[in-house]
Amino acid sequence: MAIYRIYPEKNATILSEPNAAGVYGNAGLDEILEVRSYPDDDGIGRSSRILIKFSDRDITSALSTKVSGSYSASLHLYLADGIQLPQDYILEAHSISGSWLQGTGKLGDSPANTTGVTWIDRKPGSKWLTPGCDFVNDDNSSSQTFTLLSNLDVDIDVTNYITSFEGGSIDNDGFLLKFQDSLENELTSSINLKYFSSNTSTIFPPYLELKWDDSNYNSSLNTLDTDIANITIKNHKEKYIDSDVARFRLSARPKYPVRSFTTSSIYLTENKLPENSYWGIKDEYSEEMIIDFDTQFTKISADNTSSYFDVYMDTLQPERYYRLLVKTTLDGSSVVLDNKNVFKVVRNG
Repeated sequence: MAIYRIYPEKNATILSEPNAAGVYGNAGLDEILEVRSYPDDDGIGRSSRILIKFSDRDITSALSTKVSGSYSASLHLYLADGIQLPQDYILEAHSISGSWLQGTGKLGDSPANTTGVTWIDRKPGSKWLTPGCDFVNDDNSSSQTFTLLSNLDVDIDVTNYITSFEGGSIDNDGFLLKFQDSLENELTSSINLKYFSSNTSTIFPPYLELKWDDSNYNSSLNTLDTDIANITIKNHKEKYIDSDVARFRLSARPKYPVRSFTTSSIYLTENKLPENSYWGIKDEYSEEMIIDFDTQFTKISADNTSSYFDVYMDTLQPERYYRLLVKTTLDGSSVVLDNKNVFKVVRNG
């Protein structure tokens, strides 16, 4: 497998507007993360921003034990709702400078919760040097531009940040997500982007995704060249522990093989799938593609036994059911193979 996901160690929304008592509240346990720009009741422009951090240990472990060769890294958040969105806008991702505490508050808590990070404080008793989070705008910053026709989920390339952390040139204090400067503190509209947080009860928590090409297409098997064929996953199981690394073996055989002189049955002779074949994973109940077919990063490999691909089960949400899919090209046509290979990921212990 050449896709691995890491889920947040902590995340929170910070708001520039205090409550009626003048207190800035914490929202570290809310199910929603918000990037906002709006006028308050007094006509003052206000904003909210997102802070999100992934564990040093998780990143280091993935880079040292799973990733091979060059890789890309991207930050992902799923949109829950969008209100009064402009025709075009930019979300920026910057390196946070200094540690911060998630806290146990939620948006709208009354009285305001002050157990963790706010617009003013990085943690109780310790203030940001600049209200709204200390961050660095440098080569490790990145952004994503959205238009009316865009997919509004966040998918920001943060490869520079991860390679800088890996190389020891920066500390990993997480990412700050914000609108571009010109769109913050709006006075004429109320723009609100709501994303699912790590506390969501849905299948859409934020994640850091690492991608690399681990495919190995080195096989003496004949290539399957007909769409009149039987293609199955021959070692599929119903359950996998979330610490498993599963190698799925594909059986690919023409339904009507060419007759030949051989001491074994021609109906048992394995073929490999064409080199441009890919795997994907769908959530069984929502039917959302959790890992979509990717021509660079979900290539199916082949050796002298069969075609195959690997899946790290801890990249999937536990206690859910998933379906394996295969996409290939046969007789000049692109086909998606669905043999209803459904499995459940269960927590280890």
